Amino acid sequence: MKSENNFETNTISNLSVEDIGNDHLFTSLETPMVKDAFTKSDSEKKEIIAFHFSEIMKALDLDLTDDSLKGTPERVAKMYIDEIFSGLNPKNKPKIALFDNKYQYNQMLVEKNITFYSNCEHHFVPIFGKAHVAYISSGKVIGLSKLNRIVQYYAKRPQVQERLTMQIAEDLKAALETEDVAVIIDAKHLCVSSRGVQDESSATVTTSFNGAFNTPQKINELLQLIHN
Repeated sequence: MKSENNFETNTISNLSVEDIGNDHLFTSLETPMVKDAFTKSDSEKKEIIAFHFSEIMKALDLDLTDDSLKGTPERVAKMYIDEIFSGLNPKNKPKIALFDNKYQYNQMLVEKNITFYSNCEHHFVPIFGKAHVAYISSGKVIGLSKLNRIVQYYAKRPQVQERLTMQIAEDLKAALETEDVAVIIDAKHLCVSSRGVQDESSATVTTSFNGAFNTPQKINELLQLIHN
């Protein structure tokens, strides 16, 4: 269907798999997982990944008997499970300890410039950038390091930046029992800069402004704090 401006409007069900990947679309707030996820042990997963990655390398005509390459499938498997995709497993979710807001601090608290590394779920290449997280206490406060750990937990999985932004915001709202949460993510996508359109200069900014933050005044105040 075309709009009056002659732009074609599509639903995601009408798009091809290639279109969804190239336009970096996502289908839900939850990371897509199979129903029987986590029935395999980490060691079983590593063994499966190593086998299949070795097959990929063979398909690329790489020589797995070379000293430099022969351990690569196992290294990749370990990296996937223990590091860059560790956020897929709920057992790795950081435990959140809340404290009473004894000082009655009732202004926004901002943790800015949280560096994160993630991976695009469409091409499995890196997304990296900065996350800025803010909240206004409803009577409880959270340790500053936990804000960082929550960002890392949701980043360490195949991701789409919009979903990452929303997952962080929703988790913080639930943990802090308040709607007054804001998340801003400024990131670069190697699936844009190193392939496809190959635009090295662009960056993507996504936001989630909730509760008291969803007003022009609070948004401007937050942006000033972040950019100062």
